[in-house]
Amino acid sequence: MKLPTIKSLYGRIFAIFWLTLLLVLIAVLAAQHSDPRQQHTVPTGMQTEFKALAQRVSEEVSEMRGSLKQKLLRLQRQQPERKPMKIYFTTLDGELLDRGHHGGSRMLKNFTTLADDPEDPMQRLYGKWMLAGPFLIDDGSAQALMYVGKLWRDKPPFYVQILDRPFQLLLVTMVVSTPLLLWLAWAVTRPARRLQAAAERVGEGRFETDPSLEKGPREFAQAGASFNQMVTALNQMISGQQRLLSDISHELRSPLTRLRMANALAIRKQGESTDLARIDTEAERMEQMIADLLSLSRMQLNSHAEREVLTLAELWETLLEDAEFEAGESGKTLVYNTIPDASIEGNGNLLCSALENVVRNAIKYADTKVEVSFTQRGRELTVSVSDDGEGVPEEMLDDIFRPFYRVSTARDRQSGGTGLGLAITDSAMRQHNGSAKASLNRLGGLTVDLTLKTLS
Repeated sequence: MKLPTIKSLYGRIFAIFWLTLLLVLIAVLAAQHSDPRQQHTVPTGMQTEFKALAQRVSEEVSEMRGSLKQKLLRLQRQQPERKPMKIYFTTLDGELLDRGHHGGSRMLKNFTTLADDPEDPMQRLYGKWMLAGPFLIDDGSAQALMYVGKLWRDKPPFYVQILDRPFQLLLVTMVVSTPLLLWLAWAVTRPARRLQAAAERVGEGRFETDPSLEKGPREFAQAGASFNQMVTALNQMISGQQRLLSDISHELRSPLTRLRMANALAIRKQGESTDLARIDTEAERMEQMIADLLSLSRMQLNSHAEREVLTLAELWETLLEDAEFEAGESGKTLVYNTIPDASIEGNGNLLCSALENVVRNAIKYADTKVEVSFTQRGRELTVSVSDDGEGVPEEMLDDIFRPFYRVSTARDRQSGGTGLGLAITDSAMRQHNGSAKASLNRLGGLTVDLTLKTLS
């Protein structure tokens, strides 16, 4: 197994884990080091004060009669019981001189065992008493050790108290580690979010490479580089397809134009005939099919271009007014409700064509009536176009959005359809992160629902 490097995602997670653990350990050790219940060296100022006290005691016992042990016992028994500072004495071997005079012999014995060097006096908190020492006592003929006990009124700091409370210690550990873990989560997901945004742009038809995808942890940088290569390859493929379709269109339109001109000359010389009219009709349909095919191709290639913010009214109101007039000319009615007061970002021509194809299809195949309704729930807008025509078989509802798909060849030929209108609608919806779905309605015909996200 390779050792992790800081440039890799594996290495960063590993480093953050150990850094978090190290910071928690440092915090706990620092709290323990500041704990007065642990043994520490007496601060310099306090050492000076207690050494001065030991010097005064030495001078006082040197003027008294008797052995040093007797003099220290007398001096110790003269202390008031409730004095905030008490003095204790031991021999150089650590034996307490007056075990029965005080009730803290156990803590004294424990402390005098741990601290027995007058050159390095220590201090430690026992309950409410802070013991410090030892300090040397010398009356000129013998020596002893002095320990000082001071009443401790201050509460230990919060960070010391939590050491006695496991729940609080766990809480503090979580607080200390949370910022680092949040930063780790943000750092890990940031490249993933960039990759997601790039994938969404591709889904909208914007085949753009993003250099920022190749930055960050090594694994994500490699994935980003591969993604950019894929986008570049798609661009090249689609551009090649577009050039091929343009070339085919040009090569087909030239002879098609000559064919229609020849047909027109034949009609002028020979007069109208069924066969010549059929040739002209089929040539016209072929030309329309080529135009629709090129339109679909350009839409798939350039749908990300010329995007702008448009209100729904300026996008579709004129279209619906024209469609209402055309339906009336065909002896049918088209009704629509109020267009919502909302805006959308996208390519106006594509969005207009998407609805126009559906509405014109509905007018063609309706018996008497076409309904267009707008429904908005939050930011989701649904445009439903319903007709009272024959409808389509339920198993073909998804297929009608495929290019060149026809439910009935005879009917489509009679209506002049090329089988590309709904395919263009479906492509436009996908380019705008929307959808197009068909279903049978209460009028007996077909309903096409176009769903999009608005800005407000």
